[in-house]
Amino acid sequence: MNSAMTTERIRVWDGFVRLFHWSLVAGIAMAWLTADGPKVLHEGVGYVIAALIGARVVWGLIGPRYARFTNFVRGPRPVLAHLRDLRAGRERRYLGHNPAGGAMIVALLLTVAGTALTGWLQTTDAFWGSSAMEEVHEALATLILVLVGLHVAGVLVESLRHHENLVLSMLTGTKRPLSEQDRP
Repeated sequence: MNSAMTTERIRVWDGFVRLFHWSLVAGIAMAWLTADGPKVLHEGVGYVIAALIGARVVWGLIGPRYARFTNFVRGPRPVLAHLRDLRAGRERRYLGHNPAGGAMIVALLLTVAGTALTGWLQTTDAFWGSSAMEEVHEALATLILVLVGLHVAGVLVESLRHHENLVLSMLTGTKRPLSEQDRP
């Protein structure tokens, strides 16, 4: 039987990864909505986001298989090879993040962390009222939106290419198992 038609599912995304993902989505949306005030809410959301990032980094080191950075962080060669294969229509399907998805996770984590850091720095004596720090903070916040757009586009492309609803997978935590066609 074709694996696309089977109802068998494998647990890939654990509860923490899913809670982190959707909490970060909500936090970033809230940060954008409160960017012009109220300041106390915007800063509070920033601290929550920073805590989420810190917890995800720890989970990326000690969490289960598909949550670990060693499972999905790859160098530039595998990322570029995956993108070339995708363009050629011959990319493989992964249970966890593919190499390009892993690179996006790293880019998002670093950009969100940098945004939280520059926001916090503006509350310190050294950078209080610093227009340069504010500009860096705003540039990083804008970069988050660009990366989120690319992330969503990648999810949609991979979902269509592999006939698998990856948004639903991030809600349920499950995906269909790899088939013979998915293996290299």
